[in-house]
Amino acid sequence: MIRAVIFDLDNTLVDFMAMKRQAIDAAVTAMIDAGLQLSPEAVRAHIDRIYREMGIEYQQVFDQLLQEVLGYVDYRILSAGIIAYRRAREAALKPYPHVTATLMELVKQRIKLGVVSDAPAREAWLRLCYIGYHHIFDVVVTHDDTGERKPSPRPFLLALERLGVAPSEAIMVGDWVERDIIGAKRVGMLTAFARYGDVFGTQQVEADYVLDDIKQLLDIIARYNTVGQSPDTRG
Repeated sequence: MIRAVIFDLDNTLVDFMAMKRQAIDAAVTAMIDAGLQLSPEAVRAHIDRIYREMGIEYQQVFDQLLQEVLGYVDYRILSAGIIAYRRAREAALKPYPHVTATLMELVKQRIKLGVVSDAPAREAWLRLCYIGYHHIFDVVVTHDDTGERKPSPRPFLLALERLGVAPSEAIMVGDWVERDIIGAKRVGMLTAFARYGDVFGTQQVEADYVLDDIKQLLDIIARYNTVGQSPDTRG
């Protein structure tokens, strides 16, 4: 029986990469309008390199950009970029289709819900709060809770412990095979690959199930919890 579902956050519940692209584009335009003497292409190239080196959640990206380009931080340009970024981020941060309805149905079925994310705690909670999901999940485990990233077993095991369920009673839903799927399988969880959020074009999928739409998760759980065994077909 499936008693809990654990989700990755970015590109599983929300389209993080689309949000990031729109927010960066808005920030680039605003910084150039505020006086940054570079082409949009050059600014984006700088930002992309910084994110590659420091990680996609790096919070000082615009400060570092200006320090590298100007030799100092121009706070007029910095502020314009930050404000534009935040406004665009909030406008673009939306759940994937059918995510909210699926979560509400799982809550009605008294399925325990969790999130395991590699994002910093502050950023993960900001995203959850903005889309109104901060009251839905029983447990949220971030990189700050364990100091380790998926596929390390520690984030998964901590979430399971806090949910009070065995690995065999939980299914992990995520878009990153190497982190979400392999990590969860190693601790004995069922797995569902969120193909609708796959930004890598993954061909080799080792998950138990593949979701083209998150609502398909409801059918999988219904068959487990009604029949007591896995569905006959796997995508």
